[in-house]
Amino acid sequence: QVQLVESGGGSVQAGGSLRLSCVVSGYTYSVNYMGWFRQAPGKEREGVATISTDGARSGYPDAVKGRFTISQDNAKNTVYLQMNSLKPEDTGMYYCAARTGSALTLNAYAYNYWGQGTQVTVSS
Repeated sequence: QVQLVESGGGSVQAGGSLRLSCVVSGYTYSVNYMGWFRQAPGKEREGVATISTDGARSGYPDAVKGRFTISQDNAKNTVYLQMNSLKPEDTGMYYCAARTGSALTLNAYAYNYWGQGTQVTVSS
């Protein structure tokens, strides 16, 4: 099993920044990719960033490209999501997820383990 604990959410005005953290524990050797996802009320969960555990590959959807950056500190077993130039449409519950599969993807169904989420609210 893999356990994920997110932190760093909060309320911010449009144009501001937040950094989310996700501490990973358990059978981390089985994880090949980490991802960040978000879900707004009444909407499907969508991927906003993913990274391979060796740091060689990462991916973002167009909606956040150039504003969000995923990174990791393997010594601390922590994955980060730096979010800049935040917009009200970035509001939602943000989840950290881990994938044991072998391809880079932002498909939520491809991720095996999930954290409990941290709320991000961006006001205009």
